[in-house]
Amino acid sequence: MVRTSKIGGRRRGARAAVALAAPIALLLSAAPVNAAPLAADQWTVPLSSVDDNDLNVRYGGGALALADPAWKRTPDQPISEGYLVVGERALSKPANRITAELAANVPAGAAVDVDVRGHLGGENWTEWTPAAAEPAVLSDAVTTVQVRIGLYTKDSAAAPSVSSVKLTADEGPQARAEAAAARTYKVYATREGLVGGTTANGHVIKSRDHFVALPSRRGLAPKNTGDYTVRVCKTDNSRCEYAPVWDVGPWNTKDDYWNPSATRQMWKDLPQGKPEAQAAYQDNYNGGKDEFGRKVGNPAGIDLADGTFWDGLKLTDNSWVNVSYLWTGSGPSGTVNTAGDPMNVRASASTTAAIKGLAANKAKVLIECYVEGETVTGTYGTSNIWNRIGTGHYISDTYVYTGSDNPVAPKCA
Repeated sequence: MVRTSKIGGRRRGARAAVALAAPIALLLSAAPVNAAPLAADQWTVPLSSVDDNDLNVRYGGGALALADPAWKRTPDQPISEGYLVVGERALSKPANRITAELAANVPAGAAVDVDVRGHLGGENWTEWTPAAAEPAVLSDAVTTVQVRIGLYTKDSAAAPSVSSVKLTADEGPQARAEAAAARTYKVYATREGLVGGTTANGHVIKSRDHFVALPSRRGLAPKNTGDYTVRVCKTDNSRCEYAPVWDVGPWNTKDDYWNPSATRQMWKDLPQGKPEAQAAYQDNYNGGKDEFGRKVGNPAGIDLADGTFWDGLKLTDNSWVNVSYLWTGSGPSGTVNTAGDPMNVRASASTTAAIKGLAANKAKVLIECYVEGETVTGTYGTSNIWNRIGTGHYISDTYVYTGSDNPVAPKCA
């Protein structure tokens, strides 16, 4: 089988935020123009590097600001937001702790986030981790990091601006995580719709689109990537879709409910795997309200784009689903790369086998093992190798970027 070389030129991104209550100007080590060169693993974020991969931000007058402080992704959204996703930064030595020093003007009702993530190798990254209020401690020591800066406001007349972000990378105490399967929880899914709107990572929503939204920015994939992907299935597992996380919601924006309480950003007293919206709706948790004080109208923990909802799972109404947060697992992985449409997931290694669901373009999948089956010609040449990406789920290796011409997982028993 012949594979093309790794796709290049793609910026990877992350954003994080720290809500600041009173009108203040944070002036923490703003670097003067003629400052001495920074140490190898201490650097200043290039705030002027705004491009089409970013959302609703502009640089001018020496500061990063919201391009339109009144713009909202949806009419009922309580805040305006914008994000700058900065290119990858190579470190001189492994580090797992990133400290941010911020110079910003943050009026009451506004907030600024600095999120970082680390490259784990291949197409794998740590989750975005907030670094502004306290140092971000990543799950592993890394030699490449990426930064995302988020700006938010409730009042368009009182928008924040950022004049400097300085980062320092070093290595601190860390508990090593053991290899594990991806975390899976049963949550309530709603259909997102909003065709023609813009997601939190800047993607313009198409008719019958294929992606999901989760109520935390920690698992938000940068535009046109599947760095954070879920497997979402009907509760009887008869249909599934592997889809990238391209939006934030429903209800909350800081509810990474799939994480344990030690690292969960908010609502740490809730059981792991239970979304705050579900607790608010079912148990009157937080007075039945979300983080913005809105009355929660359903227990949703995931939103599905129309194509994922109708074509991937073949749902006809909002429903409970099983969701696997694939980046929380470990093992060989690859990224689905088609001409644009999702590919069929088959029950065995044949194009005539039963269709078990879909794998969206750009979805990053865990590869459990491989088998030899029908010969297929795809994006990366011709091959009879098929990857098993879940129980009874097979896709042709010719549509999966793994960085290798050979199988990256063992042969299935």
